[in-house]
Amino acid sequence: MAETPYTTVDLLRHGEVQGGPCFRGASDDPLTQTGWRQMEEATNNQTWDAIISSPLCRCLGFAKTQSIEPLIHSSLQEINFGDWEGKTAEELTQQSPVDFTRFIKDPENNPPPNGEKLSSFKKRVVQEWDTIIHQYQQKKILIISHGGTMRTIISHVLNIPDNDMFKLEVPHASMSRIRIYHEGESTFPSLVFHGKQAEKIHYE
Repeated sequence: MAETPYTTVDLLRHGEVQGGPCFRGASDDPLTQTGWRQMEEATNNQTWDAIISSPLCRCLGFAKTQSIEPLIHSSLQEINFGDWEGKTAEELTQQSPVDFTRFIKDPENNPPPNGEKLSSFKKRVVQEWDTIIHQYQQKKILIISHGGTMRTIISHVLNIPDNDMFKLEVPHASMSRIRIYHEGESTFPSLVFHGKQAEKIHYE
């Protein structure tokens, strides 16, 4: 009996970023030296049929160093935090305690001022995901993006409710693998592993 054909998608979050932890969505901050090293270790000796990257330099800068030319997909960019861009949770707790508490409890209905709604973010990421897995059937691809983008894709695959996707930890330069099986026009995705860092990743 023939093996069911499948597509393999590796999701890689960018490494450590200059400026430290904060609400960094659309802000285009570069990687630290540690961040570069983290991503190099995560991708060491691996090959893919295609590499797809967010346009932000903390993803694209590294993607451009790989052996094949990366494809830039702007829909994979992180959620835009609006007026909260570049601010830490501690700062927001002091400056906007009511709005910040509402956001933490119900992010969909309480987006940051001038920020992107969670449902809009999810819609653009999921649409891009569906396009990618249709276009690259039976290939092995690498998507370099962000914590929020990865949470959205994995939550979509596993049918995790939107407000629960933040329970997924996505460390810097960690990788998750999704395998999509193809049977006729139908697809059946499976999460192979999630959030593994370089020293823990086992490749086929």
